[in-house]
Amino acid sequence: MNKKHLTGQILMVRPSNFGYNPETAESNAFQRKETDLALKEISALAQKEFDDFVKKLIKAGVGVTVFKDQPKVITTDSVFPNNWISFHQDGTIVTYPLLSKNRRLERRNDIVKTLQEKFQINEHIHFEYLENQASYLEGTGSMVLDRYNKIAYACISPRTNAQAFDLFCTKMGYEKVAFESVDQNGQQIYHTNVMMAMGKDYVIIALDSIRNKKERKAIIEKFENTKKAIIKISFEQMNSFAGNMLLLETKNGHPILVMSSQAYGSLNGKQIEQIEFYNPILHSSLKIIEQFGGGSARCMMTEVFLLEK
Repeated sequence: MNKKHLTGQILMVRPSNFGYNPETAESNAFQRKETDLALKEISALAQKEFDDFVKKLIKAGVGVTVFKDQPKVITTDSVFPNNWISFHQDGTIVTYPLLSKNRRLERRNDIVKTLQEKFQINEHIHFEYLENQASYLEGTGSMVLDRYNKIAYACISPRTNAQAFDLFCTKMGYEKVAFESVDQNGQQIYHTNVMMAMGKDYVIIALDSIRNKKERKAIIEKFENTKKAIIKISFEQMNSFAGNMLLLETKNGHPILVMSSQAYGSLNGKQIEQIEFYNPILHSSLKIIEQFGGGSARCMMTEVFLLEK
């Protein structure tokens, strides 16, 4: 099996009841509640952002499988499916333990069964039982995976437990790189994928958020060993979701870096030039989803690395 850096297939969930979730806000400093909008208006605007984003992805040549919310299940954060499931090239799928109790309703067997009709699934690894031990690992939010080199990067936080991370790496055969990352106020960053995005030949990272010099040195050496150029972003840029990006492959086999318009607008000319040396950029406005959900483009896309039947 040829190892793949990227995939051109993603899973997305169209939200029916998107809104501010106070349960997740305790550990997510990116969420903001201030608004004059009614709940229905927030939900409708989020749906429009979602639909516009999907159209852009499909037009660019990305394969998008969209699922609708379950009619009778209220989930404010279902638009972020990358936290509860991941798909791997060897036919393994993994489902994860989530910190927020109301987010656990997002895990759906019907999605797994539908994908099983199109893709080869050989094994389903369940880590949900770790919730009983108050041990959480929120998928490719908690971990940024270098799938080609089989290295998993994770900043430890209330949503990313060190032992759960160890368990994933042991089970899936990944080398683990754990570290602490904090924002400008010293609060632990809730998910690794808001401070770091993995490219094929580069990595975008808020290096200043890793205060421990030993940990920062180790992570830089890991990037150098895997021949990845480092594109640094500031705290301000990270707060505009410039770490929350995903490199995908189009149907023509070309890489494309996907991000929000807010993230794109925060980048300076040199950073854009650095990124576009490797691949073009696609961005879409996700302001409502970012403000109330505290996540952005990368959180909305779950990569499907499974082989088609």
